[in-house]
Amino acid sequence: MAAPQQVQVRAAPLARALRTRAAAARSPETSQRALLGLSEPELRQLAVDLGQQSYRGKQLHDLLYKSRAKQIQEFNYVPKVFREALLGAGWKVGRSPVHHAVTASDGTTKILLKLEDNRLIETVGIPVDDDKGPSRLTACVSSQVGCPLRCSFCATGKGGFARNLHAHEIVEQVLAIEEMFKHRVTNVVFMGMGEPMLNLKSVLEAHQCLNKELKIGQRMITISTVGVPNTIKMLASHKLQSTLAVSLHAPNQKLRETIVPSAKSYPLEALMDDCKSYFLETGRRVSFEYTLLAGINDAKEHAEELAELLHTCGGGYHVNLIPYNPIQGSEYKRPYRKVVQAFVDSLETRKITVSVRQTRGLDANAACGQLRNEFQKNPLLESSPSSEPNLVPA
Repeated sequence: MAAPQQVQVRAAPLARALRTRAAAARSPETSQRALLGLSEPELRQLAVDLGQQSYRGKQLHDLLYKSRAKQIQEFNYVPKVFREALLGAGWKVGRSPVHHAVTASDGTTKILLKLEDNRLIETVGIPVDDDKGPSRLTACVSSQVGCPLRCSFCATGKGGFARNLHAHEIVEQVLAIEEMFKHRVTNVVFMGMGEPMLNLKSVLEAHQCLNKELKIGQRMITISTVGVPNTIKMLASHKLQSTLAVSLHAPNQKLRETIVPSAKSYPLEALMDDCKSYFLETGRRVSFEYTLLAGINDAKEHAEELAELLHTCGGGYHVNLIPYNPIQGSEYKRPYRKVVQAFVDSLETRKITVSVRQTRGLDANAACGQLRNEFQKNPLLESSPSSEPNLVPA
């Protein structure tokens, strides 16, 4: 009985985030009636509800996911009366304009979308090329406008938090990347702005659309979290074949709390127990993300402690090391390559599967932990729609 009481007492940072999320969800400015994200059966039913034959819903599906129409006025081969009925009922496609885009020297492109409430979100397209051109295109998508959890090494939390994204606002990020690259997105990672588990309903709705409507395989989708109590169990109950990536960043509770303030509400032991249960219930291994911060969590002793922690968790784990990417206003530093390699060697010696994430998009502030803009908290002024955002240089 003592353990739940302890979690409740120490949950203040995360409790504030949950209250903020609830308030954002109730905000009238975020109410949406978007066609994007709906399945073919849902679109068929909508057509019938508006006095049309069912096959008109199939036409809507093709317009949304094949023709990629961005406005109802572009629905040229459905009757004008149907278009007017959709508009009259308050429906829209649910696509946002690209406000700004910047491409790094390695081809990684960061796109800023201007949402209906004039806030900006960032999404990143990461191409992997072979001799014939892009062989894989990963979309790194945002799940919130900003982030309330304020991890100390991440730029997004420093820029503030406004609200959760709706499912269609997540899906449209993938469409925007496909249009920018003129190439199909093959992989999706929920590793952009925000904590996906604080917006799990919309994330799961978007996941279903990406899988069923855009035909992206579940195993090609990764959902990331820093850890929110009870949500890993909820995700496991859906038995998705997607990867769960847990942002660990430290091998013990004391150090983790200094890097991830919300860890105070979710003891490391409880988090690891939930990860073990996730693996047992889904059969999908958990990937542990670990940002290496020079002189903070990158020593050999930390690697040894991490290996011990994972072994006590059981099987089904993989460590993805991320050398720190610099952000403005942070005193953290990126470790030297030899330090990173020593960390890898220490884990591999202890039979831990490990990889080092290749840094992509660094010179466009599009790398892991760098997504931030000054309009994620406060919207753009409607009188200056052409103003370029402050991308907050590293």
